Amino acid sequence: MTHDSKSGEDAGASADRYTRDIRADRQAVRKALRADVGGAHIGLFVTVIALVVIASSAGPRWTLIVSGCVIAGFALAWAVIRLRGGRGGDALRRAYVATFGWGDYVSP
Repeated sequence: MTHDSKSGEDAGASADRYTRDIRADRQAVRKALRADVGGAHIGLFVTVIALVVIASSAGPRWTLIVSGCVIAGFALAWAVIRLRGGRGGDALRRAYVATFGWGDYVSP
């Protein structure tokens, strides 16, 4: 009775291919979702403009509520980055990009 079984070398090669493919997939996703500080500046600018519009139309109450939500999002991003090992200015930069990096996708 014969059955198909992979030898140890085949299983090792298969695991190496799997690891290489997963690494390539993750790299492609990171590249597609990458945002930089320039895009974050655009996101901050758009956020400030939106807050000015809210302040002029809805008053200070809603402006404080929306700005508090933005600050809470930044604080949450910064806390997660700090918990995952980010330190100093790099942690602040990464939190800034995580909060406002969507501006990179708004600009042409």
